Amino acid sequence: MASMRDIKRRKSSIQGTQQITKAMKLVSTVKLQRARASAERSKGYFTSMYETVNNILQRVGHIDHKYLTSGASDRKAVIVITANRGLAGGYNSNVIKLVTRHPQWRKEQLDIYCLGTKGRDAFTRGGYCVKECDPDIVESPLYKDTAALCDRLLASYAEGEIGEIYLAYTAFKNTVSHIPTLLRLLPVETSDEEGEAAGQETAAVMNFEPEDSEALDMLIPKYVTSLIYGALRESAASENGARMQAMDNATSNAEEIISDLTLKYNRARQGSITQELTEIIAGAEALG
Repeated sequence: MASMRDIKRRKSSIQGTQQITKAMKLVSTVKLQRARASAERSKGYFTSMYETVNNILQRVGHIDHKYLTSGASDRKAVIVITANRGLAGGYNSNVIKLVTRHPQWRKEQLDIYCLGTKGRDAFTRGGYCVKECDPDIVESPLYKDTAALCDRLLASYAEGEIGEIYLAYTAFKNTVSHIPTLLRLLPVETSDEEGEAAGQETAAVMNFEPEDSEALDMLIPKYVTSLIYGALRESAASENGARMQAMDNATSNAEEIISDLTLKYNRARQGSITQELTEIIAGAEALG
């Protein structure tokens, strides 16, 4: 059985840890409120952009364009949005598993673009090809930084270095629900059945000004940039929500451990007092 000194020392250590987790929970709560408000403000635009582009492509039928057909290369560029810090439950590991456990992918054909150091560390250990890592864009997402990343990816796609572009991130549903999501950015995915039905109805009145290739050259980069930027905003809210939950659970666990240690300490103290009394009584009887 542990001594009272050991129990007291451990209890003091757990109490210190509890204070840290409480502080981290409060910080994450404040950050979550800001990130959630930012994600909700921008979500309408990015959702509309996604729906509009898909609606257009479904209605015009087949267009021979570089952004709508898979490239000659079998390499896939995967943008993975993770955090720069841990202590966020399964936030980082869940989105990484989307890539590492994909049933149809081999690590030799993947080029990983990590937005966040936790993803970079995991993929480097796993032997994946990490082309880029940008930890700053996760801390303070800016549209211009996202546009620069998009330009680099589209240049590689146009040159045939990669044949597909994917985005792995954590969608924010609410404070307690965060959904790891894998989305294909290029070539643009559309529903064939919906496209055929919509095309039969409105293909005759769908016109482009300027020509369809020029319009798509302008529209698709904005479309891809918008999806990445929207994912960054949602991931920031998801990260802080996950960290808040993790710290809340850690604080509750610390409280349970402290209660258990307090009980053990009281029992040890009671046992020590009983032993001292027994020794005193035994000594008095021996003297008598």
